Amino acid sequence: MPQMPLAHPFDDDKLREECGVFGVIGVTDAANFVALGLHALQHRGQEAGGIVSYDPATGFNSARRFGYVRDNFTKASLMETLPGQLAIGHVRYSTAGSKGQTAIRDVQPFFGEFSMGGAALAHNGNITNAEALRRELIDHGSIFQSSSDSECIIHLMARSFQKTIPERMKDALRRVEGAFSVVAMTRTKLIGVRDPLGVRPLVLGRAGDGWALSSETCALDIIGAEFEREIEPGEMVVISAENGVESFRPFRQAASRFCIFEHVYFSRPDSILHGRSVYETRRQIGVELAREAPVEADLVCPVPDSGTPAAIGFSHESGIPYGMGIIRNQYVGRTFIEPTEQIRNMGVRLKLNVNRALIAGKRVVLVDDSVVRGTTSQKIREMILDAGAKEVHFRIASPPTAWPCFYGVDTPEREKLLASRMSEEEMRDHLEVDSLSFISLDGLYRAVGEAAGRNPGCPQYCDACFSGDYPVAPSDMIEKGFALKAAG
Repeated sequence: MPQMPLAHPFDDDKLREECGVFGVIGVTDAANFVALGLHALQHRGQEAGGIVSYDPATGFNSARRFGYVRDNFTKASLMETLPGQLAIGHVRYSTAGSKGQTAIRDVQPFFGEFSMGGAALAHNGNITNAEALRRELIDHGSIFQSSSDSECIIHLMARSFQKTIPERMKDALRRVEGAFSVVAMTRTKLIGVRDPLGVRPLVLGRAGDGWALSSETCALDIIGAEFEREIEPGEMVVISAENGVESFRPFRQAASRFCIFEHVYFSRPDSILHGRSVYETRRQIGVELAREAPVEADLVCPVPDSGTPAAIGFSHESGIPYGMGIIRNQYVGRTFIEPTEQIRNMGVRLKLNVNRALIAGKRVVLVDDSVVRGTTSQKIREMILDAGAKEVHFRIASPPTAWPCFYGVDTPEREKLLASRMSEEEMRDHLEVDSLSFISLDGLYRAVGEAAGRNPGCPQYCDACFSGDYPVAPSDMIEKGFALKAAG
């Protein structure tokens, strides 16, 4: 059975989005458009990718591969096997439970053959009651082919008595808890659905005479599609040549709880979320951070690349000069070298190198997007001091990450999160830096456009990784003994 190494063998101290989805209808060689869209969404999943297309002459065709989109779905010999004007695709980063053990059968999109025809489905998010559903389905005769929670949706659709695939999908998703943005296809329709809270993103674009669905707007840009709108929380769109875009509301209405970490880290800075530039939001996070946690220093440096916009905002607001004190090697990836213990001990030096001429003798403010385990922060601090810095100050563009995410993000167990067992002062001492400050939760809300900050009674976003306030109870994890935050 093929097995893959960690997607980031030299940088395992970041939260990772688990996947991205993309689909098009009504364009010639739709699979080529999907490949381009997946390439733009590669940051959401680097472990594997897949494409399913439909052509009346050949039926459904699929290809699933380990590795990067550029290494697989740019080959003419492969793309010629995916004809048609309708296709969907998926890029994957493995879940915490199967990391490093992914089999090709776990790679989406998943396909099912129903009495009314075939359907393929790609899912971004995480089903928090998947284990309970899986047990129930197996007890009733379902045979699973993968370890993915997403396969539950296909089996639930198979058990529905509805007459059309969109109706069966509605039935299935009403049983599902957690977070889901789904892109699916039949022989004639492209379907997009978001969960009632809208935790994960999904957008609609116009691609010439056709249509596109994508996790982010940056993937619409790469195919020249015009951004139309976001799919609303709890909305299903069914797109066909006959009827265009039809909108349905199959779920009970709920207050939106979009993932705030999409603004902080997951989404590409050239994407648009909720009508706001992700880049501008991150720059504003830096502005808020400079107001909340000023420091006397000589240089503001980002931890590349995710800390760059916040560092620019911090520098502008504080008046401290901005400089690229750390340079990132863009070419270190899974194919660079086998990550032996000796190589692992080199740590982040394989990806990051200090600009000594700029750093030496300076009091340096390092701006990063988050602190998870703290291991990378320690190594970067050592590198900066080795380069001759006088002082090292960390400013973090998110609140302390103290709780795991159960909605589609690869998060360590809670006890491995530094902020779950240490105060901010204890983390500063642990990292051995001159000062450490995180943006407050209210400051983060202000940066994303909520002038009054966070509404504690009804938060405007999902911020469970910071607050422990889970908008959907993680049923499977509670069954295993996970303790929710005590009320009050």
